[in-house]
Amino acid sequence: MESFEPYPSLALALLSGLLIGLEREHSKPSAAEKRGFTGGVRTYPLFALLGATTALMMEKHGALPLFGAGLALTLLLAVGYWRDVEQGHVGLTTEASALLTFFLGALATSHGVIEPLQLRIFVVASITVTATFLLSAKPELRQFSAKLSRDDVIATVKFLLIAVVILPVLPNEPLGPYGALNPYRIGFMVLLIAGIGFVGYVAMRLFGHGKGLLITGAIGGLVSSTAVTLASAARAKQTPALASVSALAVVIASTIMFVRVLITVAAVEVSLLPKLAIPLGAMSVISLGAVGWMAFRDRGHRATESTVELTNPFELRKALQFGAFFVFILVASRWATDTFGDAGTYLAGLFAGLTDVDAITLSMSNLVKNGSIDPQVATRTIVIAVASNTVVKAIMALVLGGWVFARRIVEVSAVVLVVGLGLAIIL
Repeated sequence: MESFEPYPSLALALLSGLLIGLEREHSKPSAAEKRGFTGGVRTYPLFALLGATTALMMEKHGALPLFGAGLALTLLLAVGYWRDVEQGHVGLTTEASALLTFFLGALATSHGVIEPLQLRIFVVASITVTATFLLSAKPELRQFSAKLSRDDVIATVKFLLIAVVILPVLPNEPLGPYGALNPYRIGFMVLLIAGIGFVGYVAMRLFGHGKGLLITGAIGGLVSSTAVTLASAARAKQTPALASVSALAVVIASTIMFVRVLITVAAVEVSLLPKLAIPLGAMSVISLGAVGWMAFRDRGHRATESTVELTNPFELRKALQFGAFFVFILVASRWATDTFGDAGTYLAGLFAGLTDVDAITLSMSNLVKNGSIDPQVATRTIVIAVASNTVVKAIMALVLGGWVFARRIVEVSAVVLVVGLGLAIIL
């Protein structure tokens, strides 16, 4: 492709201008608005080609041609903007899109800025598509923005502050008693709790209270069903009208957690899957049946929740409480292991499941793969860890969310535990 230059770069500039120009053509003001129209499907490709050709001239004549063309275009757009302001129309979207198209054309043919050519094509195309999306999604973005309050914006900033400023600087190494305290891991779990609540809040804003929380449960279950339980319990305690649908979100997350464990085992040691599929498969089916029953029973109740007033989604206090609880469980688990030694893989699974099932699942799968442990013992250990995690979530739901929220979670968990542990013992 490099041998055909500059034609691929010029084609990229042309296509970028065409895509943005096509969107601008369909967004042009009506005759009744009496507003100037900068251009559309023909004008914007010319803007892009103007940037592309002047950028090609930089190799011989320096930056002066590009600077001059950019300045001329800016003056032209300024005249149009001034005319719109005099007519009472204020907005810089058209001017900004025209300048962006010009510089996209320049970037498409600028050598030595983004190399190789394939990467440059990808970058320019990505920016073009993103810009076109932002231009075409004006009604949807305005509608979403109208649903947000200043508290929502502040909550978003606080969440991003924790995520991109504080978390990256935390030490990622074992500290404290038994080396069980990893500040980065603890901070990540705290952020995860806040993030689950934040995703749930955004989903409720977009899809409504019932659908939003259920989507949160499904997504959160792929990462941490414990996090979903804590976030849902906090939401149910804060807004009792959302207790039933919050409980359903927890059951959905737990169902996905059972399936996630099976997928993890299959990825590491597939020979362990047949033995584990029976107890965990039964637990998944029962939990999925409970999801269907709860969704059918509460369908009318969820329809009445659209008037519930939502508050700040960044539940920092609740997240910090979980962080303290998580630290306690980590230290307690390591103390038990240190005190009782290797007195049983089952005991290790029991304590590991108090905080996480992924670590013990991976450990058992690797031990079976290496021939260091009997597959039946590994199967029972993983089931014990899953059962332990299920019990912890039920207790969390009861303590943090109250009986109205936790009742169905406790009922479903009890049935799942009896069936899963029973099958693990029999097999």
